[in-house]
Amino acid sequence: MIQKLIDRIVTKDAPVVVGLDPTMAHVPEWVKQEAFSQYGETLEGAAEAIWQYNKAIVDATYDLIPAVKPQIAMYEQYGIPGLIAFKKTVDYCKEHDLIVIGDVKRGDIGSTSAAYANAHLGKVRIGNNICTPFDEDFATVNPYLGTDGIKPFIDACNDNDKGIFVLVKTSNPSSGEFQDRLIDGNPLYEWVGERVNLWGKDSMDGEYSNVGAVVGATYPEMGSLLRKVMPKAYILVPGYGAQGGKASDLAPYFNADGLGAIVNSSRGIIAAYKSDRYAIFGEQNFADASRQATIDMINDINSAIKNQ
Repeated sequence: MIQKLIDRIVTKDAPVVVGLDPTMAHVPEWVKQEAFSQYGETLEGAAEAIWQYNKAIVDATYDLIPAVKPQIAMYEQYGIPGLIAFKKTVDYCKEHDLIVIGDVKRGDIGSTSAAYANAHLGKVRIGNNICTPFDEDFATVNPYLGTDGIKPFIDACNDNDKGIFVLVKTSNPSSGEFQDRLIDGNPLYEWVGERVNLWGKDSMDGEYSNVGAVVGATYPEMGSLLRKVMPKAYILVPGYGAQGGKASDLAPYFNADGLGAIVNSSRGIIAAYKSDRYAIFGEQNFADASRQATIDMINDINSAIKNQ
């Protein structure tokens, strides 16, 4: 699966992923009102508003980008209707030839981990039928429980041509409370990175592994170190834009071949119309603002990579 992602990155010259992490505060008022007129101010109404919002953004950006990253929590908060909107979003993106990274951050052990892996990357047997539940291409995974929690996902990757991104060094301010703790002289995130490199050898796909890593844009010096620790792991980089990560800091996340990382932006793209920079588009043309913000991000990231 990682080779499919790389092929799309190269074809579109765009090492970026759009995070489809909608909140009702992001959705323009006119979109919400149209949804509420059909379903009322209900969970179903909220889910419909989010679905229409996502659909418009995908329509405006799919030709520019290789991948999207829907964050499942933003949908789960609206219950079953929200999960239906999540699934509709996944399917719609795949219809538009986009790679879908399910930002689900699952992590457990044994049969529970296998069930999570089946839900998001694999299949389930129901009587005589084999069914595919959510069917993302990648899933984000929490490694806190160790190899027992990761192996079922690697098995699902190998059985279904899928991939995972393991949380190694996250972009949030308090990540260091645990991730920066020293163990035998090295920070925990470095130990996790070494384990990701080891796990990745069990699921190679060309020059890179289907076992990737999440390393935040807000810690570029750590990103540079982890790039060396995990030379064959693709790095999913959150934290660009709204969280303070700058393109100029991201060059070390990439390998000499110009590959090896894909940079995420969520609010900076999907809520671009709310920013001063793109306010000229107005609420009615929110998707056009997202398209322009995507173009600007691609140019920004590519400039930083090519000038390193």
